[in-house]
Amino acid sequence: YKILLFQIAIPGNIRLKCISWNKTQGFIACGGEDGLLKVIKLETQTDEAKIKGLAAPNNISVTQTLEGHSGFVQVVTWNEQYQKLTTSDQNGLIIVWMMYRGSWYEEMINNRNKSVVRSMSWNADGQKICIVYEDGAVIVGSVDGNRIWGKDLKGTHLCHVAWSSNSKILLFGMSNGEIHIYDNQGNFIVKMKLSCLVNLTGAFSIAGIHWYHGNQGYIEPNCPCLAVCYDNGRCQIMRDENDYNPVLIDAGINVVCIQWNSNGSILALAGSLKAASQDKDINVVQFYTPFGEHLRTLKVPGKQISSLSWEGGGLKIALAVDHYIYFANIRPHYKWGYCSNTVVYAYTRADRPECCVVFWDTKNNEKYVKYVKSLISITTYGDFCVLATKADENQPQYVLVLCNSIGTPLDPKYIDIEPLFVTMTRTHVIAASKVAFYVWQYRVAKKLTAMEINQLARTRKEGRERIYHIDDTFSGSGEGHLDYSKAFEGTRDPICAITASDKILLVGRESGAIQRYSLPSVAVVQSYSLDRRAYQLSLNCNSSRLAIIDLSGVLTFLELEARAADSAGQPEAGGQLRLERKDVWDMKWAKDNPDLFAMMEKTRMYVFRNLDPEEPIQTSGYICNFEDLEIKSVLLDEILKNPEHPNKDYIINFEIRSLRDSRALIEKVGIEESSQFIEDNPHPRLWRLLAEAALQKLDLQTAEQAFVRCKDYQGIKFVKRLGNLQSESMKQAEVAAYFSRFEEAERMYLDMDRRDLAIGLRIKLGDWFRVLQLLKSGSGDSDDALLEQAHNAIGDYFADRQKWLNAVQYYVQGQNQERLAECYYMLEDYQGLENLANSLPENHKLLPDIAYMFVRVGMCEQAVSAFLKCNRPKDAVDTCVHLNQWNKAVELAKNHNMKEIGSLLARYAGHLLEKNKILDAIELYRKANYFFEAAKLMFKIADEESKKRTKPLRVKKLYVLSALLMEQCHEQMQNAQRGKVKEKSSESASALAGLLEEDVLSSTNRFADNAWRGAEAYHFFILAQKQLYKGSVEAALKTALHLRDYEDIIPAVEIYSLLALCACANRAFDTCSKAFVKLESLETLKLEQRQQYEELALEIFTRYRPKYNKTPDLDDVLESGDGKLPVCVATGAPILEYQFWMCSVCKHCMKAKEAGHYNACPLCHSTVS
Repeated sequence: YKILLFQIAIPGNIRLKCISWNKTQGFIACGGEDGLLKVIKLETQTDEAKIKGLAAPNNISVTQTLEGHSGFVQVVTWNEQYQKLTTSDQNGLIIVWMMYRGSWYEEMINNRNKSVVRSMSWNADGQKICIVYEDGAVIVGSVDGNRIWGKDLKGTHLCHVAWSSNSKILLFGMSNGEIHIYDNQGNFIVKMKLSCLVNLTGAFSIAGIHWYHGNQGYIEPNCPCLAVCYDNGRCQIMRDENDYNPVLIDAGINVVCIQWNSNGSILALAGSLKAASQDKDINVVQFYTPFGEHLRTLKVPGKQISSLSWEGGGLKIALAVDHYIYFANIRPHYKWGYCSNTVVYAYTRADRPECCVVFWDTKNNEKYVKYVKSLISITTYGDFCVLATKADENQPQYVLVLCNSIGTPLDPKYIDIEPLFVTMTRTHVIAASKVAFYVWQYRVAKKLTAMEINQLARTRKEGRERIYHIDDTFSGSGEGHLDYSKAFEGTRDPICAITASDKILLVGRESGAIQRYSLPSVAVVQSYSLDRRAYQLSLNCNSSRLAIIDLSGVLTFLELEARAADSAGQPEAGGQLRLERKDVWDMKWAKDNPDLFAMMEKTRMYVFRNLDPEEPIQTSGYICNFEDLEIKSVLLDEILKNPEHPNKDYIINFEIRSLRDSRALIEKVGIEESSQFIEDNPHPRLWRLLAEAALQKLDLQTAEQAFVRCKDYQGIKFVKRLGNLQSESMKQAEVAAYFSRFEEAERMYLDMDRRDLAIGLRIKLGDWFRVLQLLKSGSGDSDDALLEQAHNAIGDYFADRQKWLNAVQYYVQGQNQERLAECYYMLEDYQGLENLANSLPENHKLLPDIAYMFVRVGMCEQAVSAFLKCNRPKDAVDTCVHLNQWNKAVELAKNHNMKEIGSLLARYAGHLLEKNKILDAIELYRKANYFFEAAKLMFKIADEESKKRTKPLRVKKLYVLSALLMEQCHEQMQNAQRGKVKEKSSESASALAGLLEEDVLSSTNRFADNAWRGAEAYHFFILAQKQLYKGSVEAALKTALHLRDYEDIIPAVEIYSLLALCACANRAFDTCSKAFVKLESLETLKLEQRQQYEELALEIFTRYRPKYNKTPDLDDVLESGDGKLPVCVATGAPILEYQFWMCSVCKHCMKAKEAGHYNACPLCHSTVS
């Protein structure tokens, strides 16, 4: 929206040529005839004015004439980073000006004396300037005045120059209309493709080249930012210098100057238009989006416009026209909305490609930020908000995201039409493109009843979403399914605006027609015809009137419903109202009165009641909400200067005149006279005002009547309660509490010695800290139950804020064991939790909860103790199983006679064996004291490992482990038998038990003896080889001879090979011969292996005869094979002495003299005692 504001005349009627506004400091430089160069600055707004929402001032605070030029000043340009001003005139003189102590002084002067400067441009970081002369000379210089490079482009006439945002590219505009692309060192790259001049003949000159550098981000990713415009009004907007698909515009005017605003969202084209009826041209400024959409046309008085420049905030534009500077206020069409005390607004950031959408809760001053790609619009209603966005840059799909007031997405809908216009009601979201509109009946969980939830799946399918083409006529009987094919059929009369209420939908078209549909059936009801194209439509609260703002800011009204007979002079339904206002840029109907609306005209807000205006209020705010005779307005201009830190001062509430007048009347005149005025101008808010005033004065009759008029049931009940009170001071205290003057009410209660009422008031308010103070301050005994309640409430206060330590202190005093347990758990104070569990009586309802807390952190013992205390042994066993404490689980199961532990154990072991986790299964059985099963599995592993024939020591260890498990099993059975014998008292039972015991023990003994065989076999196998390598050949032979008993464990070929080797080394060739005989007779050998043994035997025994050498030790070994003599596990020799050492674990023996050399048993490695 554009509003022409005011003008500044240049003294001496000197014609202006150029103007430039410094975006950061606010200085405006303008140049013109006779060396005119002025720097002016507008007054800045005071903070107080900002907070009041007053429009920016229009007075000049600085003005300075800069002397140095003699000719027509043609180019002025600012370096905003280094605060320098560069100017040049028709004689080619260039001056660089700098600021010193508030005034501008010459810093550098340069003159080529050959040609005139046509254009100058600083790069994005202000380090370099490029100057182009008419004769083709180009100079690039640095900010400190040094020349970087220069070039003469022969045969060209230059007129424009522009830098790219990264300073790597320079664009040179030629007087013949061509644009050449160079790199930053002056090397030619290519000519720019000019799509906007296709099919045009004749010579056109360039009106302007402006490249937006993205300092404040882009309105969407890959947004067009390079604008090139010709004097014939043809313009192209490109994404970069090589864009072969630019946005094309035909402005239809003679353009003299173009410029982007500060964030690249609006391009202004200044020029003139031939008037049909008049001889002279009309000066105009046209405004476009980067995508070529025409926003507004601004007519400017005067003969000839020569230049334009935007203010840094994008809220003003300066125009050089003849010998005047005109300033226009710009009211931007921000993407924003207001829902349930939340202002939703969007802005762009240079460091992010997405749009930043802020949900600012003005009540609690909290903000929630969301980043949204390619945001198109924000629409709000009630508690909800719809963000319309583009789903994908490459595909034409769009999303409508329904959000709540903190920005949480509730329901996204993907649609195939572009949502250029979106409106929202309590039940529907309607989005329209130029040719079709989409109707979505949205649902949110808050609105659904239980019955509706069941039907939701069905209604989702049946017509929650429908689409209609604007040219179709439909009756609402069921057409308009989600068929997008008709949404792309063209129309001669496109849509330009939409609005809706709960009852009707209105669609405005470019011809001025407005189509009316019923909701929710979407049937065509009527069509209205206007003489203007609508830009914004707005319905009043009962859908009886429509407000229309057109493209040039003219507000008109359409009567949709015929009014009552008494309102004489009103037009019939479908007729336009007499009221018409110009320069309107925002309007809002009151939510609770169909005849009341507020509108923004220039920098004033007007409130109209029945089309009669009240006196205006000076403000530039955007209207958020209008209800209860109060207007809430937001200063978006101020907020968006610092969008990350919105200030509550920028939300302004205005009361309308009837509310102000009623308040003044009540204060000055009295209640009776005021009630007559309110009777004449009735409104619930005014009656409530009267009721409150009557309450203050304890005029209960008037208060009750007023509450009845504003339908405030609670108010009526309150007045009745006051009427039943006898004491005047008690009534006053109650009224003070009603008006939230709680301190005053409490003081009154205490003065009346009614501490109970003061405490009751504080309890109602939830101010438990004060309740505790009041309880403790009392002289008498305070109520224990109330004290406990207060302590618990304060504990809750701290717990809600996760201050668990503070909460514990109060819960202890409030004896709240449940919350105490929770706090200990949150603090990880498990000792405190254990103490609490111990302090609770048996079967307390809290014990299971505490037990589960222990389970969650893996504290088995404490959990079991808690479960047992509340008589839940099953849960205790389950806990032990869950935490892998199987021995404890078995013990508990036995103590509580639970039968399922064995099956549980077997199931778990089976599960482990399925996964081939045999060692885990052994560990499980061992922990659960099922040693026999564990031993069986361990034997299985040892057998498998021995078959690999790789590491005999590991195999020995596995057999030892198996045997140890068997020993434990043996011991367990003995203990069990002993226990049974002790328990049985009768002799017969005792005799039977003895027999059983003997039988079991004997079988276990046999098992135990067999259990050590594997360990013995590998022990002697390793020992014999150790002795052989050590050179103790005789000892090695003795040991190897024992291996003959273990052919079932170690393969015979290995036993007899070792025996033959040891015998040969010991020259006991008869033993060696027997070993060879055994080897040659083995059936497991292959033929070639047997042959090799035979050859080896032949070689040995042809040289040495296998005769028998009598050695007594060897004879002993040979005799001990039947198990007559014990064998020493340290040496492998038979024990002939009567005194020897026996291992307490494996029951194997060792010679007494050897026992001194060992710390552990050589076989089972248990400690030698």
